Amino acid sequence: MTGRHRMDNSRAMDTLHALSQETRLKAFRLLMKHMLNGLSAGEIARKLSAPQNTLSTHLGHLVRCGLVSKKRKGREIIYASRITGVEELVLFLTEGCCDGRPDLCGALVDTWTSPITGNKQMTNTKFYNVLFLCTGNSARSILAEAIMNRSGKGRFKAFSAGSLPAGKVNPFTISLLKNLGYETDGLRSKNWSEFDTENAPRMDFVITVCDNAAGEVCPVWPGQPMTAHWGIADPAAVTGSDAEKEAAFSSAYDQLLTRIESFNNLPLATIDRLSLKKTLDQIGGTEE
Repeated sequence: MTGRHRMDNSRAMDTLHALSQETRLKAFRLLMKHMLNGLSAGEIARKLSAPQNTLSTHLGHLVRCGLVSKKRKGREIIYASRITGVEELVLFLTEGCCDGRPDLCGALVDTWTSPITGNKQMTNTKFYNVLFLCTGNSARSILAEAIMNRSGKGRFKAFSAGSLPAGKVNPFTISLLKNLGYETDGLRSKNWSEFDTENAPRMDFVITVCDNAAGEVCPVWPGQPMTAHWGIADPAAVTGSDAEKEAAFSSAYDQLLTRIESFNNLPLATIDRLSLKKTLDQIGGTEE
């Protein structure tokens, strides 16, 4: 079963029935987690502690209803979740939402394909909200916030935060941005908990810019925004002369500017979610 098909009542009931059984539901959620590469039946059985003979029956059910695909790889059969199968179900359930006013249905329908245009819509609002996260929120994530808000003006609204905020923006960050003509009055170091509240802006993208290679522990954002990791060495950790520190901040700025400009040029209205995730990882140099 390939491509996108309009779902009817019969197919919707088959799909919902497939997910109503505990083992099948667990298998499908596991495959969603491993959607990029898929898993063999043996791997799924081990991860779920399920008998492989009965699991094969359950996987067959998921394949028949269009939620899972399978392909041969050597001697193994690899199973993978079909994001289009999920899209078809969500579109069926939300079709005609709020008497033809999907904007009143909240975030539920924002991330799925438009039944009118056939295009992927990450959000129905004017801006895409982007949150940049690092540890101290004094340098890299602040730089990224400033760059995105200027280069993506009219399309993106950027924010930044830290898991262990320094409490103030690094003076070298402010100096660099002012020298480059950026507004800096609204920039501040803050905890990411500010964005994990009911009244906080809903994030479309969350991008971590901390440096795993240097042993930093990057924060993990809950929920379902599109996420990516763009590791940047922390210029605030550089010691030495002011000239050496300024060079480190300039290097971090240049890296972020290049990545954010690539991000700004993506056709977000037409790119599918899986391809977008892979492209964001490529921009950050983290694609496996």
